[in-house]
Amino acid sequence: MLPPGRPAPGVALIDPVPLYREGLWSLVRRTPGLRWLGSTGDLHSAVRMHARLRPDLLLVDSLLDPAGHLARLLVDRDPALMIIGLVRDAHAHGNYMTTAMDAGVRSVVSRSAQPGEILRVIAETCRSRGFVHPDLRAKERPTLTRREYEVLTLIAEGLENQRVADELVVSVETVRTHVKGILRKLSARDRTHAVSLAYRSGLLLGGPSALE
Repeated sequence: MLPPGRPAPGVALIDPVPLYREGLWSLVRRTPGLRWLGSTGDLHSAVRMHARLRPDLLLVDSLLDPAGHLARLLVDRDPALMIIGLVRDAHAHGNYMTTAMDAGVRSVVSRSAQPGEILRVIAETCRSRGFVHPDLRAKERPTLTRREYEVLTLIAEGLENQRVADELVVSVETVRTHVKGILRKLSARDRTHAVSLAYRSGLLLGGPSALE
């Protein structure tokens, strides 16, 4: 419940799909305790929209802001702004989540979530000022050590254990230990499966900054 006299949180949306904007408009408009302020479909007008509407909550399609540049700009201008990332499947991994949160995104939810789930994330964000939907938390990529990442990168280049050992100047047994750790953390059947999973999750694209 909102304190007496306090206006309901204002909600705005940045999403390129008119049907999605229409759907969220309808959802928010019929939800007590929320105010719909407006939407836009492109980044060029996003900053102007924010300045004009000053929403409490701003939902942003991850496709439009995958690196968090817009989120960082808006939060720098308006620290009270609560941004919710609408995460597409291609971004449903830990690298995007870390980048988004570092940029000031407060919460994330799958863009294809059911209407009730999106409303729940909005409510949780208002209450706790931060929320990661469990479905996305489950998809966060595992964290490899720096050495495991180096081994995985060399495996992805087609090197066998002996060549990996030569490149890293370690023993073959040490490489085997790292490979076992990689397979366990990625829940992979074998080396080929591990590489496939790493590319699909974005792990090999994340770079050393994502490592322990």
